[in-house]
Amino acid sequence: MRSLLVILIMSVLTLSVQAQKTFIQCGQLIDVKQLQVLKEKTIIIEGNKIIDVVSGYTKGLATDKLIDLKTSTVMPGLMDMHVHLEHETSPNRYLEGFTQNEAEVAFGSLRFAELSLLSGFTSVRDLGGSGVNIAMRKAVQKGQIIGPRIYTAGKSIATTGGHADPTNNYRKDLMGDPGPKEGVINGPEDAYKAVRQRYKEGSDVIKITASGGVLSMAASGENPQFTEEEVKAIVAAAKDYGFKVAAHCHGVEAMRRAVVGGVSSIEHGTLMDESIFPLMKQYGTYLVPTIIAGKSAADSAKIPGYFPAMVAKKASEIGPKIQNTFGKAYKAGVKIAFGTDAGVYAHGKNWMEFKYMTEAGMPAIEAIQSATWNAADLMGTQAILGSIQKNKLADIIAVPGDPTKDIELMGKVNFVMKDGVVYKSK
Repeated sequence: MRSLLVILIMSVLTLSVQAQKTFIQCGQLIDVKQLQVLKEKTIIIEGNKIIDVVSGYTKGLATDKLIDLKTSTVMPGLMDMHVHLEHETSPNRYLEGFTQNEAEVAFGSLRFAELSLLSGFTSVRDLGGSGVNIAMRKAVQKGQIIGPRIYTAGKSIATTGGHADPTNNYRKDLMGDPGPKEGVINGPEDAYKAVRQRYKEGSDVIKITASGGVLSMAASGENPQFTEEEVKAIVAAAKDYGFKVAAHCHGVEAMRRAVVGGVSSIEHGTLMDESIFPLMKQYGTYLVPTIIAGKSAADSAKIPGYFPAMVAKKASEIGPKIQNTFGKAYKAGVKIAFGTDAGVYAHGKNWMEFKYMTEAGMPAIEAIQSATWNAADLMGTQAILGSIQKNKLADIIAVPGDPTKDIELMGKVNFVMKDGVVYKSK
């Protein structure tokens, strides 16, 4: 009698486990590794993992969950390699730095995080903020807020007066002399301390501002701001702690120093020329283009009073050049990972980068690959993310129709699953 009871209990437990499976029937499924659009596939999910991908439309037991996406194109969750979840462009941005407390920044960021996820971006790389981005990552991981999987740089690292020096253009009594703790370095020794501080605070990646920038209150948008030795020191320190290094960069000499110094990616790359293309290929450095940010900043600069005069001038000169540079880099064979600089434009419009990439000559399916397979490669997460394969995390999205034929469909995401949880469904 006892043996029979044990068998019954085991049967119930087995059925319970089986009931946890989800079957997603896909009209089309994009194989981002092989750049193929596959027909009539079913993805089988258990918990937060993909346990199989099979041909045809299959379904499990009556207790299993069935999701019908037979009229949609299914692909891995998108990954944006350059966002800023703590803020969003507005004519009051420069004043907000003096009027907002961290708690206000955090509450405002909740909407940005949710918009990103519901737009199909299940993972993002937050490349610089006040440290609220680290708290956001933890809150998402704990399920306290809705948002994408966040990999964050915490506070960006600059040199004195550089693009990410937090006291640029302040009056003297407020300017002070920020150091490695605040993300400002001068020399290799400082570089090590700044990286170690980011590790202490909980960053996932290191971001440096290798050249001047557009939106900072400093005169140059392109001058080199780190020595080659400083870059190499940052990369060496980062390697000790398992970090990759992303380098904001507009100017050619700054780019050369960053690539030779060993960074994993060049962000923006606006003034990149024929001397940099072979160098990036030699070192295996990714370009994260952020075309939409350049266009948005240039558009905002046309609005009187939107930016301070110094910023408006740089935005007008630098912003419009990114798309053309991207096209040349792509044709030269430079590796491309998708990134948008969300926050410089309104969050939730990340998908428009796909449109601008295809306008510059990249086929739609390769643009999608840049936001999945390539992005996961850049982040070092291909083992768990970036494609729909057995044993990977169930980050899956869908759009109506075929985005490889109409890229604007990337702006009409109708299904979002992250970590096996459905956040949006048609």
